[in-house]
Amino acid sequence: MDVEDKIENIKTKRDFIDFLNALSKDRCENENEWANQAVEDYLESVASWVEDMDIESYCKSNNLSMPNNESWRFIAELFYVGKIYE
Repeated sequence: MDVEDKIENIKTKRDFIDFLNALSKDRCENENEWANQAVEDYLESVASWVEDMDIESYCKSNNLSMPNNESWRFIAELFYVGKIYE
């Protein structure tokens, strides 16, 4: 299963962990397919994508509920903890 296809199947914490592990493995095995080689470029592109996306349209077209302010904070904490957790 393609890493992108795994996104559609995320329903649980375990699914999310499996996705992150698959994404990490994909980075190691398919480095040349990644547009952003450095972590700072990767984070900048995520920020740009979020800034440019029309969240309401995106959620509707992907059958997702709109994130609330707490969801955004949790997402930020997920990114931050990668800096400090071993």
